[in-house]
Amino acid sequence: MVSSRDQRQSLVQWVLKLDQRGFPPHIIDVRRMADALLAARGQDPPPQPVGKNWVSRFIQNQPELQTKWSRRISSQRAHCEDPAVIAAWFKLVEETRQTYGVLDQDIYNFDETGFAMGVAATSKVVTSSDRVGRAVVVQPGNREWVTVIECVNASGWSLPPFVILSGKVHQSSWYRNLPLDWTIGVSDNGWTTDELGLEWAKHFNQHTAARIAGVYRLLILDGHSSHATPEFDQYCADNKIITLCMPPHTSHLLQPLDVGCYSPLKRAYGREIEELAQGVYHVDKIDFLTAYTRIRPTVFTQQNIQAGFRATGLIPPSIDRVLSSLNVVRTPSPPQTTIDNNDGNSA
Repeated sequence: MVSSRDQRQSLVQWVLKLDQRGFPPHIIDVRRMADALLAARGQDPPPQPVGKNWVSRFIQNQPELQTKWSRRISSQRAHCEDPAVIAAWFKLVEETRQTYGVLDQDIYNFDETGFAMGVAATSKVVTSSDRVGRAVVVQPGNREWVTVIECVNASGWSLPPFVILSGKVHQSSWYRNLPLDWTIGVSDNGWTTDELGLEWAKHFNQHTAARIAGVYRLLILDGHSSHATPEFDQYCADNKIITLCMPPHTSHLLQPLDVGCYSPLKRAYGREIEELAQGVYHVDKIDFLTAYTRIRPTVFTQQNIQAGFRATGLIPPSIDRVLSSLNVVRTPSPPQTTIDNNDGNSA
């Protein structure tokens, strides 16, 4: 049991910091962090994990904490951007940068994008990856899901991609003609897992540690569950990587990758796969890797990357760039009626 005052306070502060950065943890995440604190004691034999109801009792005894139901906003509301939400985001980014002294050159954005593969003639569809981890069903027939994690820097360069293919083991054929610095991970369905999320964090650190201009790196991301695990968060903290989560349903406004790179990526992939599929019935993993290797350099250019950071108001900082593009729903004012006090008729 997490019994010492220091351990309890460490757990409370961990929850509060995650919540402040846009990652309110789930009950299971708090339980996992409590187990990690127990394991850190180094007891022999190791202590038993906390019980199923331990977190609920813990929260009841902590006045700083409470549980709330998370909810999805309706699609209608998702298209109605709230200036107050945008303003709060820019305030969070600015306060974080000031607190940690984050330089422009140390700001990154990473996100996943998904590719559905199937019958070549009709099934090449590119879409933003589903945030709850479910593949988008595009058609009947044989299809696979591939996830690519991309990351870009505000200065205009990108990390090597992290490609997640469906499978159990790595195949040597995947690596033929593949750039040496690309990374391939595998999962049962081609989606990101908690374990692969942590592997990506290590991938990020490996490719950025030598390029740090200041002390801390700022990593802007979405709220995917694999980005909010205790292990992911602890690895980032240990390596001076500050993570900030964008408000839900705002990536089309606030995420540099969405604004600057993913639209041309979708178009380029569609063109490439159509040419690749001439006379071919099935598009397989090697076909995908071949196509992605060709198109990626044409999309992840310094111009596109910097345009994404500029359009989202991150570099240079400019909330007005985003506010000016908001689709704010306003309630129309009722028509005014003028009363003539002399005869009682309205004009």
